Amino acid sequence: MPLIEVQGLTKAFRTYKKEPGFGGALRGLFHRRYEQTVAVDHVSFSVEEGELVGFLGPNGAGKTTTLKILSGLLFPSGGSARVLGYVPWQRHDGYRRQFALLLGQKNQLWWDLPARESLELNSKIYGIPRPAFERTVADLTELLAVRDKLDVMVRELSLGERMKMELVAALLHRPRVLFLDEPTIGLDVVSQKTVREFLRQYNSRQKVTILLTSHYMTDIQELCKRVIIIDKGRIFFDGRLGEIIDRFSGFKILTLTWQTGASFPAVDFGRYGELVEQSAQHIQLKVKRDQVIAVCKELLDKVPVTDIDIQEVPIEEVIRRIFAR
Repeated sequence: MPLIEVQGLTKAFRTYKKEPGFGGALRGLFHRRYEQTVAVDHVSFSVEEGELVGFLGPNGAGKTTTLKILSGLLFPSGGSARVLGYVPWQRHDGYRRQFALLLGQKNQLWWDLPARESLELNSKIYGIPRPAFERTVADLTELLAVRDKLDVMVRELSLGERMKMELVAALLHRPRVLFLDEPTIGLDVVSQKTVREFLRQYNSRQKVTILLTSHYMTDIQELCKRVIIIDKGRIFFDGRLGEIIDRFSGFKILTLTWQTGASFPAVDFGRYGELVEQSAQHIQLKVKRDQVIAVCKELLDKVPVTDIDIQEVPIEEVIRRIFAR
């Protein structure tokens, strides 16, 4: 039985639309105009125990709203969901002790206290025994390389250090389900890599089920075998990450290299595909998938090639085109 099961989940928001100017403000006192925005539109999916699933979509697609519903922060307008056997928005104590929600743009640590004191407060809330608390904090801060920052005021931590401490706080009670909304947003490359490596190890060791949203495709590529793409509140794709390229990319990247100074008749490379990059000793073309072999044969006959490389179009470009559609 899936650990997370969502069927026809829907969430609509009713928002007041103010007319411009003083006159509009006066009219709004007596007659208000409202608009309904459907943020999540009959979404259905399931996640098995121990899975690490990427939840993708453009801004406003409904990702964060879905996570908030599954965390019990929002009531849906329709549909059903069960996580760990619980209905999230009923907010049973047994459920709240088994999941964690980490919003990359929100803080759960006290700004003017050392991180250790916020963690100790959380341990009291969850009723974690002192030995278990000390052991968990030591393990997590060691893995995230922030053990020496426990007694530093949260407001004095760098963004990367603060996000790592937020992760420690979220995992303090050893949740079985973890909802992560942009956990690496704004972090430098080194901090992003540390957080990704930590999540990979933690998922592997603890078998925690993770639903992850991120706009950094490196996060998704390195962590998630399966992705769910949501757009305008609806599921657009659900499957293996590799299937996205197979289904939505009709091109491959062909790179030809030759020795510096090599002579050969002028070739109009543009007629074989889209020119991506060109220099004195190499050419890179975007070629239609069904024409790659024919193009390779023809160019090998015309150019004294020393090396040839054929790769898939980068996943970032494929995802960007999907979002743009």
